[in-house]
Amino acid sequence: MKKMDSKLKSFTAHLDEQYGEKGAETREKYEEEFEAFKLGVMIQELRKEKGLTQEALAQKCGTTKNYISRIENNASDIRLSTLMRIIREGLGGHLKLSVS
Repeated sequence: MKKMDSKLKSFTAHLDEQYGEKGAETREKYEEEFEAFKLGVMIQELRKEKGLTQEALAQKCGTTKNYISRIENNASDIRLSTLMRIIREGLGGHLKLSVS
C-alpha cells in the first residue's frame, strides 16, 4: 500500500497559509472575489440552461451584452438592482439572499 503524502493539507489550511486566517484582510478579499466568481458562473449556467445568448439576456433585462459578459467573467461590481432585474426579467427567477 502506498503511504499518503505528508505534504497534503486541507483546503482550509491551504487558504489559511495563502491568504491568512478568516478575518485577515487578504482572506476577506479572496472570499469576496470567490463569491463574485460563483455569482458569475451561476448566471452563465442559468442563461445557458434557458438557451439564451448574452445578447438575448441583455435585451430581456435592459442592459448590454458587454455588461452580461463582465458579470459572467467577474461579477464584483454589479448593483443589486441590476442583479435582481437580470434574475427576474432575464432568467425568470427570484433572488434570495442570506447573511452568515
